Amino acid sequence: MFLTVSIGYAQEDAWVYFRDKPDATYYIANPLEMLSQKSLDRRARQGIMLDDKDVPINAQYIAAVTNINGVAVKAKSKWLNALHVRGSVAGIRSLAQLEFVSKVDFADNSLDAQGKPSTEKQLQNQNVTTSQKPQAGFNYGTSSSQIEMLNGHLLHEQNFTGTGMTIAVLDAGFPGVNTAQPFKRLYNNNLILGGYNFVDRSNNFYTGGTHGTMVVSTIGGYTEGQLVGTAPDAAYYLFVTEDVNSENPVEESYWVEAAEKADSLGIDVINTSLGYFEYDNPKYNYTYEDLNGENAFITRGANVAFTRGMMCVTSAGNSGAGSNPNIGVPADAPNTLTVGAVDSSRQYVSFSSIGPTFDMRVKPDVMAQGRADYVSDVSGNITTASGTSFSSPVTAGLVACLWQALPTKTNAELLQIIKKSADRYSNPDNQYGYGIPDFWKATQTALHVNDFEKEAFLLYPNPTKDIVSVSLPNGFNNVEVTIYNSLGQAVLKKAITSANQISVEHLPAGIYTYNLQADSVVKTGKLVKKI
Repeated sequence: MFLTVSIGYAQEDAWVYFRDKPDATYYIANPLEMLSQKSLDRRARQGIMLDDKDVPINAQYIAAVTNINGVAVKAKSKWLNALHVRGSVAGIRSLAQLEFVSKVDFADNSLDAQGKPSTEKQLQNQNVTTSQKPQAGFNYGTSSSQIEMLNGHLLHEQNFTGTGMTIAVLDAGFPGVNTAQPFKRLYNNNLILGGYNFVDRSNNFYTGGTHGTMVVSTIGGYTEGQLVGTAPDAAYYLFVTEDVNSENPVEESYWVEAAEKADSLGIDVINTSLGYFEYDNPKYNYTYEDLNGENAFITRGANVAFTRGMMCVTSAGNSGAGSNPNIGVPADAPNTLTVGAVDSSRQYVSFSSIGPTFDMRVKPDVMAQGRADYVSDVSGNITTASGTSFSSPVTAGLVACLWQALPTKTNAELLQIIKKSADRYSNPDNQYGYGIPDFWKATQTALHVNDFEKEAFLLYPNPTKDIVSVSLPNGFNNVEVTIYNSLGQAVLKKAITSANQISVEHLPAGIYTYNLQADSVVKTGKLVKKI
């Protein structure tokens, strides 16, 4: 698809990593300078404290790198405290001499100790045309199979349709999402909250490749009698991170930047229908040994995204029938929900990339329909398309609906609940992973546990002026209590070994969030401190 140049590459890509963040103390004390209140609220619900990864890269460090002749800054990541740079080998190597630089990694491993992986765009589409219908009830029409296979329709019947949840779609472009009929319902309800084009560095995200348009339609699309997305009432941010004109590691850096933006906006679920393994410059390619969940830049970014409290849902890839049949990156990330493809009869589709990871973890995690999924094209025509690019967003929408149904669950708990609901959980394999998840079963099982927790764990009196007591159910002797202020900052943390009292007398009057954690059980809630 792309011109191969045999004379070599005049410029190289690399990552430059910094030693520290001198401004960390200020930003940790003023979190609204770097994160939205929605982001802080999401963290407080899950008991996640702020740390140095949340702090922006020092501006003087960026300026110093920018001033180096022959080096251009292409992207940045506060999570990894790094810049993606492009330039001459000599110019990039000179960055290592800066006292605040910890290391420089070239994308071409032969140029430096570490390098970058390779990218295989996991976008496999087969378009056919068809038609049918949805409704406020919903009548899913031709799209019924992709939703009902996961029992998503049962969630919808209970009004768990994504309301109050926010999904970020990181993809190649979204032309037509602002004009085509299947997206009008989102627009009429003000559910497209914004986006950004990281490739062009512009606010025009309704451009680029058409792949993202089809992906969004499987989550939020709505055409009467033909297409209902899996989370039709969720809110959306659309980020262009994939450059359709070339394949280069900078796209990994764009993705990490977009994920950081998603975090700052308080987004709950990220869908990634992209994957990387081979690049235009073959020296940048990954090998199977790199698929260890911690090597690729994008994979490390996905790992941090999970620690911020978001759920990452990722396509397994479409290389299952090729010479490199395994998943790409970031599908190898330990805590991303990696989704492979089955057909409407629940049978494995040969193109779906397989596991395990190099370090022998189960991947993909789950499966969903990825052959002949009903999607919208840029003109609003309902067609079919195939690829794990579509099994992932079909699943991501239902992840949002499940979280709406289980708002007190952490992302870690939600991930495990989804895996356990799958039909091969007790006997996973390299093609199906844990199998096809049942989101209704996941909801009912978790709600049963929730009923137990509501009765078992109690923090009282609430409201209080000075003292709160914590009662624990039988079998739970070690519980950690953390209390957060409205900015998401932990203001009190205490371990409890039996029924115990905690003094909150020193806290100013106001509304706080508390987090009780005992083993794998977590309960969160609001605590009112009176004057």
